[in-house]
Amino acid sequence: MSTDTTPDEPLPALLEQVKGITLAKLHRRLAATGFDGIAYRHGHVFRFIGEEGARITDLAARSGITKQGVGELVTELEQMGYVERTADPDDRRAKTVRLTARGVDAQASSRAILDEIDAEWSRTIGAHELRVLRTTLEAIVASEAPKPTST
Repeated sequence: MSTDTTPDEPLPALLEQVKGITLAKLHRRLAATGFDGIAYRHGHVFRFIGEEGARITDLAARSGITKQGVGELVTELEQMGYVERTADPDDRRAKTVRLTARGVDAQASSRAILDEIDAEWSRTIGAHELRVLRTTLEAIVASEAPKPTST
C-alpha cells in the first residue's frame, strides 16, 4: 500500500455515517407521510412503547437515559399527539405511557420505512451481502451484551 492513499475509515465511523443516513431518511419520509415533529431523540423512548404501554422507569431503563430525560421526551410526544399518560392499573401512583392511534400509525409507518430502506440496501449491495452484514452486526451486538453474573 502506498503512503499517499487515504487510510480506510474506521468501522465505527462508517457505522455512525450509516446510522445518520438511515435516520435522516426515516425522519424525512415520516414527515412526508404526515408524521412530522418526530426527531432522533424521540426514538430513544418511542420504540420501546409496546401495545401494553410502559412506565417512565421502564422506558428509562430500556433506553439508558434518565427518568427526567424520558419524561421530557414523553411530554414532547404527548404534545404532538403520539402518546398519552394513563393511570397504571397496578400502581395508582404511577402512570403508563401508551401510544395513541396516531402513535400506533407512526410506529407502523416507521417500521415500513425501515423495511423500505433495507430493500434499497439489498438492491444496492445484494441480498446475500445484506444478510451477511446483518448476521455480522448481530454477532457483534451479542458479543458485547452484558454477561449475567453468578451469585
